[in-house]
Amino acid sequence: MAPGLAGNIDAELGKRWQSRRSPALAELYEARSESTHWQDARISSRLAGIVYIAFFFTDLIMIRDVALYNIAARLIIGLLFIFDIEAQIRRGVRSRWVDYQCAFGIVAAYATWMWFSSCSVYQVSASYYLTYGIIFIIGQNVFFNFRFGLAVVSSSVMLGIFTLFLFSSFFSSTEYVVGIGTLYFSTYTLTLFVNWKLNEERYRVFLNSLRAEIREDEATERGAALLRLSTTDALTGLANRRAIDEELRAYWGNWQSAEKSFAVILIDVDYFKRYNDQYGHQRGDRCLIAVADAMKAAATQSKYALGRFGGEEFILLVRCQTREHMALVAEGVRRAVEDLAIPHEQRPDPCFVVTVSIGAAFSRDITSTKVERLVTEADRALYAAKKTGRNCVKLFDRDDPLEVNLDDSVTDLLRGAIAGGHVAMVYQPIRDAVSGEIAGAEALMRLTGPNGESISPAVFIPIAERTGMIVELGRWAIRTACRELIAEDRVAMVSVNVSAVQLSTASFALSVATILKETGVAPHRLIVEVTEGLQIEGNPDILQSLRELRTLGVKIWLDDFGTGFAGLSCVREVAFDAVKIDRSFLQATETKRGAEMFRNIVGLVRNVGCQTVVEGIETHAQQQLSAELQVDLLQGYHLGKPMTAEALRLLVGSEMVVSRESVPASA
Repeated sequence: MAPGLAGNIDAELGKRWQSRRSPALAELYEARSESTHWQDARISSRLAGIVYIAFFFTDLIMIRDVALYNIAARLIIGLLFIFDIEAQIRRGVRSRWVDYQCAFGIVAAYATWMWFSSCSVYQVSASYYLTYGIIFIIGQNVFFNFRFGLAVVSSSVMLGIFTLFLFSSFFSSTEYVVGIGTLYFSTYTLTLFVNWKLNEERYRVFLNSLRAEIREDEATERGAALLRLSTTDALTGLANRRAIDEELRAYWGNWQSAEKSFAVILIDVDYFKRYNDQYGHQRGDRCLIAVADAMKAAATQSKYALGRFGGEEFILLVRCQTREHMALVAEGVRRAVEDLAIPHEQRPDPCFVVTVSIGAAFSRDITSTKVERLVTEADRALYAAKKTGRNCVKLFDRDDPLEVNLDDSVTDLLRGAIAGGHVAMVYQPIRDAVSGEIAGAEALMRLTGPNGESISPAVFIPIAERTGMIVELGRWAIRTACRELIAEDRVAMVSVNVSAVQLSTASFALSVATILKETGVAPHRLIVEVTEGLQIEGNPDILQSLRELRTLGVKIWLDDFGTGFAGLSCVREVAFDAVKIDRSFLQATETKRGAEMFRNIVGLVRNVGCQTVVEGIETHAQQQLSAELQVDLLQGYHLGKPMTAEALRLLVGSEMVVSRESVPASA
């Protein structure tokens, strides 16, 4: 729409009734009303023509001597009226000309009726027909609702025809003329006023509708712009961290459900800080833009998603069937950046142009059910590329000696982790969605190396599972959580994540029962979380362990619901007490489709009869949306980050004090 149109509409709505309409808006109104006018004219002409013909029965009664002539004229005029208007509409004649023809047809129909009636010898009966002209005036001013100017002209012609026949053929007395003349003139005036009001209201409705449409378009454009801003890196125009994370989860979901393999390729600009220091940040920004454009051009032959991961680091997601294809794409990206030949004189190596180091990981090489593990392995490959001279590509290989050495070092650390104090528990609050109070906590295991560096759970948990040490670590985690939280009555319940390896152990439920007895914890206060990806259905050992845990009274939750096809089977196979909806669905609620999917999943879980738990609450809006959908429990960084048992105790205590102070004292 033309700029300034909204202002013209506001000015038009503020005009007084006698002011002339804006030519531009009037023309737009006519154009927008064409189809409506055509439809109204089609319906009105058919109905008016049929009613006009149907009045033949009055001719047979009131003017029998000329009835046949009048009926023949009715048929001819009525049918011509209907078919002519239909033909004009089908030809696409402008609605204004269709109205002219309708007005002419109405006037001709009334004049013909009156002329044949005036020829009858039954003058008293024929004089009654004069009053029927009121029907014609009402029809054209209200029923057809002609434009006001046309309504004035055609109604005036009708009034003239009435006056002509009144004085030439049906004049009987002054009283008759005054009575019927007053009736005609009153109808003429009132119906014209109604016609004017209806036309004005239609025009104002059009203006208000047009203004609302403009505002909606502006809001849509602003929303689209905000969406682009929220998902686009302002400098390079690539997807930002948030958007590429959604893409990554979508790729991972397709890999998990349909085995559509893909690669994660991490790209880091070599010695970029030195480049910025030498050439300045403006040149640095131009360098990043050029690198981004080169990578896009290099990846166009494959289905890909490219984003800026932060700083000088980029991430490329590529659909590929083999490691060879992944290596080919990665090398193409590296070469494309090198071919730019952007000078970089401050490098400490002999290569004096801007280059990139690349680490890549292939989905088929990862056994974990978590997408984070794939990114971790790509990051480790990138680190190896930097360590071995930069400007090269390194692929993650689980059979690589370097990877084996890393696994061995973590394995050695895990063996003495409990005794050496390298493993600890932290707890993330779980809150009631309605009251906001802390209803429980999730226990999370943390591992630190000899030098105090933190080792990601995405690294040490898979190693612990492969080596079987997860069984001992799992028992320690349950015992520690029970002692630190439940035995000291710091929270009402605590959940502990349990792996498939643990559940497959025949004595798992017995070990849990022993821990509960040792710590004096009521079974219903302990929650065992199992991941949807465990493929519970068809695994008799896992099902047996879950049945035994339920017999003990331990609650069972399903974690990461919705990340694969196993979720519905799990819910059908096992009577879960609660279902944790995966955070990816909550993160997708900023789109209309994502929000609708989130609502459907919440409804599905509720209909199954399980409590609903939503994890990954990072904003107040996400918390509010979950509460509106009547979710039972919430968890996420916005509601509380993982913390030590002592920190959680202090948090619970402080919230209880605030709660008591907010309750008014009784009188």
